[in-house]
Amino acid sequence: MKKKKWDVIVVGELNVDLILNQIESFPEMGKEKIAQQMNLTLGSSSAIFASNLSSLGVKVAFLGKIGNDSFADLVLASLEKKHVDTSMIIRDAALATGATIVLNFGNDRAMVTHPGAMDHLSYSDIPLENFKKAKHLHFSSYFLQPNLKPDVAKLFKFAKESGLTTSFDTQWDPSEQWDIDLENILPYVDIFLPNEVESCHLTNESSVIPALNKLSQMGNIVVVKLSEKGSISKYNEKTFEAKPFLNKNVVDAIGAGDSYNAGFISQYIKGESLKQCQVFGNLTGAVSTTQPGGTTAFTNLSDILKIGNDQFGYSNQT
Repeated sequence: MKKKKWDVIVVGELNVDLILNQIESFPEMGKEKIAQQMNLTLGSSSAIFASNLSSLGVKVAFLGKIGNDSFADLVLASLEKKHVDTSMIIRDAALATGATIVLNFGNDRAMVTHPGAMDHLSYSDIPLENFKKAKHLHFSSYFLQPNLKPDVAKLFKFAKESGLTTSFDTQWDPSEQWDIDLENILPYVDIFLPNEVESCHLTNESSVIPALNKLSQMGNIVVVKLSEKGSISKYNEKTFEAKPFLNKNVVDAIGAGDSYNAGFISQYIKGESLKQCQVFGNLTGAVSTTQPGGTTAFTNLSDILKIGNDQFGYSNQT
């Protein structure tokens, strides 16, 4: 079989994160609060996934849209530093690069996002002929990409017809309407990766097991991220729960779910078992919480495995 140029093409949103930590108390209208720590870094679910997946030794290309500003420079430099192919990223001088302000409080956070160029990526922007150069397609942040939303099923269908495997993470819906036609999308998705809260909103269920059951009836492999409770999957009527790797000194949880996705997909494209994919996803999600932001903890696979062994007792035989 002809060798592919990339293992994974990521289609998705791009923005920077301005992260504020050590905040004395939650902001109040008309009052000023102090944050003792600030970081400006690569943000967005798709970009964090791509960056961390590349750090795990996977050949990754990214397709998205940014402006022609200093935030765009940071996005490109950050991805390229992690050896992500950015040749398909579109720079549009008429648009601003998206940005998110993140307020961290322990394991939780509040966020405000200016979408900017994220609003403008469309199906017509995607060079579909490049799909033949990859093994796998990942798409995330459905609700943040209004121009692409109507064509997501078509995107996944084309990828499957082109011989790629596929994965999908809707992420949070800022409007909280959860308007998505999963019945037409999920048949073309090999791995669906919501978190616990998202799975319940997407199915209008009050707990994860009914949500998982409903999603598995529409799709293929469904994996629900349970944060400090690990993860649970269902495929072919079989359910598997993977225990978490718990970090007692969480710096922040930004990008932990995207880091889980990166760990899971890095194993999936190698043909590893669903169990191994989940266990490694749990590990990479935990590793992400050891440093600020979504990508700082990810340098290379050897370092990730060392952190996994030293801090979480992970081994390849786990």
